[in-house]
Amino acid sequence: MLRSAGYDAVGVDPEAPDGPEYHRTEFERYEMPRPASAIVACTSLHHVADLGEVLGRVEAGLVPGGALVVVEWARERFDDATARWCFDRLPSPSGDHDWLRHRRDEWQDSGMPWEGYCRAWAEEEGMHEGQHILRELSARFDQRFLAAGPFFFADLAGVSEEDERAAIAAGEIQAGRIDYVGRSRNS
Repeated sequence: MLRSAGYDAVGVDPEAPDGPEYHRTEFERYEMPRPASAIVACTSLHHVADLGEVLGRVEAGLVPGGALVVVEWARERFDDATARWCFDRLPSPSGDHDWLRHRRDEWQDSGMPWEGYCRAWAEEEGMHEGQHILRELSARFDQRFLAAGPFFFADLAGVSEEDERAAIAAGEIQAGRIDYVGRSRNS
């Protein structure tokens, strides 16, 4: 989308599609040809092995005053009520990546309470909490924008972003998405 809008953009992801504008690798291994005006990290930081290393590379990869845009998951907000709300709205099984159905099935098979299962899963996967990501961002970037919002709607049947926003506003579930924009402090 960025390229079609006239931006000189590349995608970096171990599962990137084929194409000259994509690099199928981890960000930690990507050699940036020159500093960027902006870097976008979309639901990727909670998965990286060394958050400090990645954010250090992001910081070094930006021009002075460059922007970092983050859309991330606050996995610590995936509490019992939020999980059950999501699980009650799962789509029919499909061949697509169905991570919520897999989580539900694995949790039910575990016999554990949701919080214990979710914590063990996150630790096993080495996932960072959203609050940890925000602390690391604050240590390196000047925050320009921060908001929380709907995260799960795209993976649910018949649930719009507005439906999830209403459930958050009603106190039924927690906001799982973090939207962050920061500016590089390097000069």
